[in-house]
Amino acid sequence: MKGESAKNIDEYIAAYPEDVQEVLQTMRTTIHEAAPEAQEAIKYGIPTFILNGNLVHFGGYKNHIGFYPAPMGIEAFKEETKVYETGKGTLQFPLNKPMPLDLVTRIVKFRVKRNLEKVKK
Repeated sequence: MKGESAKNIDEYIAAYPEDVQEVLQTMRTTIHEAAPEAQEAIKYGIPTFILNGNLVHFGGYKNHIGFYPAPMGIEAFKEETKVYETGKGTLQFPLNKPMPLDLVTRIVKFRVKRNLEKVKK
């Protein structure tokens, strides 16, 4: 990962080629709009949004953007996410295709709701 030693998300994004920077910035903006109360950080060497614990992470790779909404974030959208390469808690969005920003928004909002429910318990 290129931005692994970044101190913040701006530094992380700046380490990528311009075309990838645009996609990473769009992901960042989309997540912010879906979770305006979330705080930004770099955790595990990648951009992380925090709201009552880790909310979601994302990162740039050679051929894709990794999106990490935790296993529950993928399971809740199983039908829509099955078209993407996945791992436990991971979605891979190919750089040569449009980013599924609507899906990202809905997953982030789902994760916000779940993380805020932890506060109420």
